[in-house]
Amino acid sequence: MNTDELESALLGAELRVLEIQTKLHRWANDDPHRRFDDLFNLVADPAFLLVAWDRVRGNKGARTAGVDGRTAHSIEAGQGVEVFLDGLRSQLRERSFRPVPVRERMIPKANGKLRRLGIPTVADRVVQASLKLVLEPVFEADFLPCSYGFRPNRRAQDAVAESRYLASHSYEWVVEGDITACFDEISHTALMDRVRDRIGDKQVLSLVKAFLKSGIMSRDGALADTRTGTPQGGILSPLLANIALTVLDEYVTNRPGGPTTTEARRAGRRRRGEPNLRLVRYADDFLILVSGIREHCEALREEVAAVLAPMGMRLSMEKTRITHIDEGLDFLGWRIQRHRKKGTDRQYVYTYPARKSLRSVMAKVKELTGRQNVGLALTVLLHRLNSVLRGWCAYFRPGVSNVAFCYLSHYVWMRVVRWIRRKHPGITWKQLRRRYCGGGWWPVTEERELFNPAKVSTTRYRYRGTVIPSPWPTAA
Repeated sequence: MNTDELESALLGAELRVLEIQTKLHRWANDDPHRRFDDLFNLVADPAFLLVAWDRVRGNKGARTAGVDGRTAHSIEAGQGVEVFLDGLRSQLRERSFRPVPVRERMIPKANGKLRRLGIPTVADRVVQASLKLVLEPVFEADFLPCSYGFRPNRRAQDAVAESRYLASHSYEWVVEGDITACFDEISHTALMDRVRDRIGDKQVLSLVKAFLKSGIMSRDGALADTRTGTPQGGILSPLLANIALTVLDEYVTNRPGGPTTTEARRAGRRRRGEPNLRLVRYADDFLILVSGIREHCEALREEVAAVLAPMGMRLSMEKTRITHIDEGLDFLGWRIQRHRKKGTDRQYVYTYPARKSLRSVMAKVKELTGRQNVGLALTVLLHRLNSVLRGWCAYFRPGVSNVAFCYLSHYVWMRVVRWIRRKHPGITWKQLRRRYCGGGWWPVTEERELFNPAKVSTTRYRYRGTVIPSPWPTAA
């Protein structure tokens, strides 16, 4: 199959997958108690597998191999996509497909500790992606609006915008939740029970369980069983984690004083000194915002720990902080804090890049402009820097970020100038400016110019509430 034929087939497959997903989502939305059977044929459907392949191949992880040493590129160059997917479909239909252990990779965290990633093989990733295409529309009908992480049409900015909105409307006390090794400790039994509430197809359930139990192969070749958790790095893992964490969403939503409580009853609770609360969750990072007093938050922390325990998850009592909005908090890289507006006596809740986030991007700039990269051409260096700076500024653009952008701009300029002078120690600065800055002060080449964060205009990200559209319309 040549490139044009593959693109044409992919377009038709995407339309078919979208049509079926829309039906699944509509049926799940119309009947909250419906259990879906005969889904396994969809997992093995050629259209679903082709769309799954396209998503796996388009992911950055396509360049990373699993335990079999194969990447998406090597499969394309070797047996070909069509042969690969036909073989995968045959294994699924013959019930001979078996997931293999994921390859362990330890990556450093910001606090100096290591996070374990599990890298599946390309074949396992494609099957997981196909499973997600089938299961996601069903469970999206049950997921609540307070959840934002790894869900279609939702992003971190939505979670931050809701936190700011609530903190500006009397929800001034915040419980900053910290779940200990969430992805590693989810109970398989409890998770599968929640999956069975919606899925009745035994082959699909067996396939999900097989991925959970596939094991981890360490760098030294030792194989470890996975009795709990869903390995980070798998395509299906975020969906399964959201299914498990729905217990927290449902508890806060249905609790007295939660989002389902009417405005009149919330007002009555305030008069009686009882708390009202809201949850904002992005994957395993969550905030519970409370309209009440600190004692209400302390009691709520114990309740949340009890809610998570049946799912095998532990709330870290030491790291789960209780904060007032005047003190401020860090959430998803943002600083959320109430300040007095300059020149007035009025106070507002502001969102801007946290110091930790600024230090992180500065560390990347420092590494790229270090001595080990002096041999690079300036064009190559600018390409790498611009990629980092553009992404960081795009994430923090919808906020009060101008001061951080200007600071970062000055830091980047100093680091690049120092890199240039280190690259040519025997040339005067006047000559270097003429050669690398076009006679001005800002580094530039014929191909590209150093990205300037100070020129990025900030915007206001509006709180979308419960009106975030679904990719699958529920109306017939």
